[in-house]
Amino acid sequence: MEQKYFSHAGHFSDLVEDKPAVITPNQHSNFEVHGTTVIAVKYREGVLNVADRRATAGGGVMYDRADKIFPLDDHTLLAVSGSFATSLEIARYLRHSFKYYSRSQLQPLSLEGKLAEVTHRLEKNVPNALQGIGAFIPVVSAFDVDNNEGRIFFYDAMGARFESSEFGSAGSGSTSIRGAFNYVVRTHGPFSEMSLDKALRECLILLGIAADLDTATGGYATILPSAKAATKEGIITIDEEHLRDVLKELEAETKEKE
Repeated sequence: MEQKYFSHAGHFSDLVEDKPAVITPNQHSNFEVHGTTVIAVKYREGVLNVADRRATAGGGVMYDRADKIFPLDDHTLLAVSGSFATSLEIARYLRHSFKYYSRSQLQPLSLEGKLAEVTHRLEKNVPNALQGIGAFIPVVSAFDVDNNEGRIFFYDAMGARFESSEFGSAGSGSTSIRGAFNYVVRTHGPFSEMSLDKALRECLILLGIAADLDTATGGYATILPSAKAATKEGIITIDEEHLRDVLKELEAETKEKE
């Protein structure tokens, strides 16, 4: 049976206020809280997301334990950069939107329908994005149950959608490591053929490089990053003990090479 996603009538947004808040920039706009950097890579069992925990406002650190990876349902993750307030609101909207569809239509929303909803929210946010306030850039990671594979989609602030074959990233630190992704693939093989631990290891190295080159990106010396994965069995959260073990291995290898 062909599945249809939201039509205009019966759309979740019809049940809630759906008017974008247009904000006039002023001298306080530099104090909007932003989050960077988020990384998504495929691995053998799905898609892994890793993100630093730093949230900045202007040139200062507002918060060092921000979680920028949001589960939207059992097979979908939204990793966000940019305006943290906007990101939280959109993640909350999408989570309820997906649930509303599944309960009202008695079937889960298709992956194409989920991606269309993300585009819809980005389009609603364009007026703010054009003013330089409230913009956010998401990376959507999903396990496609129908095709039995992990998939990564990234967007621009206007809502244009692109699919990546191996990896995706967003945030100010992502520009510093863009070429490093290709280096990993050429020297260590595709991310999609890596185990979870191998992919996690590469992501932590990339995040460390981004933190060294971008002041808005937090490292992992004091605050561990967050890491989640979308798999066939559901969403997996990588616990802090596992992260510490991988980081200890990386530190030991670095000392051996010195």
